[in-house]
Amino acid sequence: MKEITSIIQEPVISEQSTVMAEDGKYVFVVNKKANKIEIKQAVERLFNVKVDKVNTVNMMGKRKRRRFKIGKRPDWKKAVVTLVQGEKIELM
Repeated sequence: MKEITSIIQEPVISEQSTVMAEDGKYVFVVNKKANKIEIKQAVERLFNVKVDKVNTVNMMGKRKRRRFKIGKRPDWKKAVVTLVQGEKIELM
């Protein structure tokens, strides 16, 4: 298995993810090559909680323009982790 820190890169702290956290769903930026099983095991080991399910989304980077040059932000992978009822993660 890969290292936990190489699988889970950072939590996503936004208005929508804060509302989802009240329902036991937490959002993380994860490695693009990580699969659902590895993400589940990494969250369980890192936060000492039980994970119910994991949903993943490949996010495409936005196109950005700076004066006369057109660039693109990098693509990334997002994981929405649903915990077993009663479990909780303190991110802040």
